[in-house]
Amino acid sequence: QLVESGGGLVQAGGSLILSCAASGRTFSNHAMGWFRQAPGKERELVAAISWSAGTIYYGDSVKGRFTISIDNAKNTVALQMNSLKAEDTAVYYCAAARTLTIVTSAFLYDYWGQGTQVTVSS
Repeated sequence: QLVESGGGLVQAGGSLILSCAASGRTFSNHAMGWFRQAPGKERELVAAISWSAGTIYYGDSVKGRFTISIDNAKNTVALQMNSLKAEDTAVYYCAAARTLTIVTSAFLYDYWGQGTQVTVSS
């Protein structure tokens, strides 16, 4: 089970930290990703991390602003979001891939959290 927290309302230029806590099993051998979905848009991968492979991915729209990190001891994945923009407004989902290596397609992620709303006011 994956449970997200940390969403909310923030002004443009502000920061938020999202956290994803895993329970019931370990995901240390899975790539972990943060997706987002805005109304009327497809779900997109914004950041992913594979602790075992030592790799990180960022979508072009968040490079230089978002940072993904993982704490295997606590079984959590965090997404630090800085310099937020109105276009970052979306529901953010934590997900675990079926693979150890990072994949970008949502269809290759088997475990999903319930989502947390992030709203950036301009």
